Amino acid sequence: MGELGGFLKIERSNVKYSDASERLSNYEEFLVPKPVEELREQGARCMDCGVPFCHNGCPLGNLIPDWNDLVFRDRWQDAIRQLHATNNFPEFTGRLCPAPCEAACVLEIREGDAVTIKQVENSIIDTAWENGWVVPEPPSVETGRKVAVIGGGPAGLAAAQQLRRAGHTVVLFERDEAVGGLMRFGVPDFKIEKWVIERRADQLRAEGVDIRTGVDIGVDVTADQLQEEYDAIVLSTGSRVPRDLDVPGRELDGIHPAMDYLYVRNRAVAAGDVSPKEITAAGKNVVVIGGGDTGADCVGNSLREGALEVIQLELLPEPPSSRPDDRTPWPLWPQKYRLSYAMEEGKAVEKAEQDYSIVTTHLVGNESGGVAELHYASAAPAPPFAPVEGTEGVFKADLVLLAMGFLHPEPGLLDQFGLGKDPRGNIKAPTYETSQPGVFAAGDCRRGQSLIVWAINEGRQAARMADRYLSTLAGAEPALVGGGDADEGPEGPPAKANPGL
Repeated sequence: MGELGGFLKIERSNVKYSDASERLSNYEEFLVPKPVEELREQGARCMDCGVPFCHNGCPLGNLIPDWNDLVFRDRWQDAIRQLHATNNFPEFTGRLCPAPCEAACVLEIREGDAVTIKQVENSIIDTAWENGWVVPEPPSVETGRKVAVIGGGPAGLAAAQQLRRAGHTVVLFERDEAVGGLMRFGVPDFKIEKWVIERRADQLRAEGVDIRTGVDIGVDVTADQLQEEYDAIVLSTGSRVPRDLDVPGRELDGIHPAMDYLYVRNRAVAAGDVSPKEITAAGKNVVVIGGGDTGADCVGNSLREGALEVIQLELLPEPPSSRPDDRTPWPLWPQKYRLSYAMEEGKAVEKAEQDYSIVTTHLVGNESGGVAELHYASAAPAPPFAPVEGTEGVFKADLVLLAMGFLHPEPGLLDQFGLGKDPRGNIKAPTYETSQPGVFAAGDCRRGQSLIVWAINEGRQAARMADRYLSTLAGAEPALVGGGDADEGPEGPPAKANPGL
């Protein structure tokens, strides 16, 4: 496995990005590819672990040691076969996943020394596309069964591809003008350019998936109509109801959910017109409430638009600089401080700051009804994070973006189907089937807001269970074989992958 003792001889080489201040002038991806020889060396650092943990950190169960070794041996075509065995879209995860696999790498026992799994993964799939190794894989046999997949994010795309390859007729419905979900309309181009998503959509079309965009299921087509026409339905609508800010002054103009802003910016970039739109940060003092990835994307877009200043607020205390072993010991995901790409950019041009343990108390408007000030206080370190008396302050705020996460799926469609609803944590031993026979759920709409790797895993597993259901209708063997029925919840190991795809 790799080079014997390679991890002792070769140092970890981190992912490289283009210069933080220079990349603010454009919306192009800022990841800098590494030379092949350097990638092979990084693959060589992968140990011959007696019990590897990296694939436990990955919800997809990726065969990480296998393809690290194949890259080291310069067997790239074999590497993409191993990577595609568990992951339909490694170019998505290689760009957007936070890499829990690296946190679980045995070398991470020595903090910061894990194998650079994510960049090796991304290089494998990029090499495969460049060499024409990624081709449509239409089924050899048609089952005659019809499946509707509702929602074109990563979970829906994975479910549609798996079901089509099993021989079912698959129609994928997406209410926006293109598929990709939040990958396309929430995540900026400088993290993933949208031709990367469209390239996969073209592959699905070539395999026979009927992708219908601009169709709002529940409005344009009812749940009853779908159930009459299709043998099974997979819901992958995401968790799209945002958490709101319940403070005085919330009704003022200039206060928006983060996705309202990000959708505007991504559509503008797609149209080739990045001038100010109906929601703009240009020339404004911007406050972003929420310290996660969505908040960082708001900061990055605001800086590129030409904001005067951007302040990002986080309710929780600032994490420690290194892994807190008393709470998140290896191989768990470490809750530690990470400088986001956006804050790196903001600091480079001295236009952004990030503050922790801050609670918004109220908002004050100007004479025209727009927001002008955000009043805050330091937050107590534990729930309910009450304001600490005597710590009050004020930020200028011409635009306030709420990036505080999402609560649950939009209820209208679920109610049309008459689906029972469970709390987010009640997902153990799933069959991915809802309370309505033949209606399955996957991704964020099932498990709550989560990672892209979970979305793809959920799409694959929901497809497997839908295929099993369809096979019972036909009296045939299921085409999608593999893992058990339980993924043991958000922190447990994932279901096994389908080794045949």
